[in-house]
Amino acid sequence: MSYLVNALSFLLELAFGAAAALFALRLLAEASRADFHNPLSQFVYRTTNPILAPIRKLVPNWRRINIAALLLIWLLMLLKRVLLFALLGAFPHVLGLVLLSVADTLDFILMFYVVLIFIWSLMSLFQVEHYHPVYRLAGSLVDPLLRPLRGKLVAGGLDFAPWAVMIVLILARLLLVSPLADFGGRLALGL
Repeated sequence: MSYLVNALSFLLELAFGAAAALFALRLLAEASRADFHNPLSQFVYRTTNPILAPIRKLVPNWRRINIAALLLIWLLMLLKRVLLFALLGAFPHVLGLVLLSVADTLDFILMFYVVLIFIWSLMSLFQVEHYHPVYRLAGSLVDPLLRPLRGKLVAGGLDFAPWAVMIVLILARLLLVSPLADFGGRLALGL
C-alpha cells in the first residue's frame, strides 16, 4: 500500500508543482517587468489570466507584486498538503496546515529561483542566442537578484554572482523555510 501512496504523492507533487510554476512565472515576470511580447510571456499570460482576472478584481496588485498569483500559489500548496494528509489518513490542525503551506510556498519560490538561475547560467555558458525567448525571459527574471553582485565576483573571466545568489537562496531554504516547515508540521500533527 505504501508504494501506491508514494506514487500518488509523486503525481500530486508533480501536478501541483506544474500549476504553481505557471503562476510563479506570472508573478516573477510582472515583478521584474519581463518583456510582455516574448512568446513565453504571452503563453504564461494567456494560461493564467482566465483564473487571475476575477481574483485581481478583489485582490489588486501591490506595487509590482501580483498578490492574486501569490495567493493562488499558496492555495495550491495548501490543497496539495490537504490531499497529501488525506492520502495518509491524517487530519491535520488548521494552523499547522496554514504554516506548512506558507513554508511550501516560500520553498517553492526559492527553489524556482535556484533552478531558474542555474538554467540561465548554463545557457549563457553555451552561448545560446541572446534573442531566444527562454534566454530573454530567464534573464529578465534573474536580473533583479544578480544586479547587485554583477561584476563584483569576477575571477578569471567568470562571473560567480549566479553561484553566490544560489548559495544565499539555498541557505534561506535551510535556515528560514525548514524551521518554519518543521514548526508547521509539529502543529499540524499536534505534537
